[in-house]
Amino acid sequence: MNIVLMGYMGSGKSLIGKKLAIEKKLDYLDLDDYIENQEKKSIKNIFKDRGEIYFRKKESFYLSEVLSGHSDTIISLGGGTPCFAGNLEIIKEKENTRSVYLHASLEELTKRLFKERAKRPLIAHLNTEDALKDFIRKHVFERSFYYNQADYKITTDLKNADQITEEIISLLF
Repeated sequence: MNIVLMGYMGSGKSLIGKKLAIEKKLDYLDLDDYIENQEKKSIKNIFKDRGEIYFRKKESFYLSEVLSGHSDTIISLGGGTPCFAGNLEIIKEKENTRSVYLHASLEELTKRLFKERAKRPLIAHLNTEDALKDFIRKHVFERSFYYNQADYKITTDLKNADQITEEIISLLF
């Protein structure tokens, strides 16, 4: 079985995905890293050089490729992946795939992302916590329709990575 982790940036998809893969001795794949390797350039440069439409088409292509070509893999998606190009349907139609939405509150996402915003091009320009909170609020509102269609939803606030990993294990294994 493949397990797909979805959620907004900063929700812990990569951290939890790696821990879960180690714990259950499964492969781990970060879709953004996979895209960068296949395209031979960073996501930031793909957006800059080719635009978002090109990126979203490639993201959908590579998501299908990964889900068809891998089994027993933990897959961390980009924050927007389930919201574009029918990607959620691609995930849901795979019988050997379960999806988990890692839900973090607006306050928790703001706290996590404000500290690391310089490393995230999408939010690097936001200089105050209030501006960041407004940005996150808008995006989470737009994306929650998709995120909430995951097979499982785990609230991550007030939990450490080990607790979240154990919660996923108890649900899926």
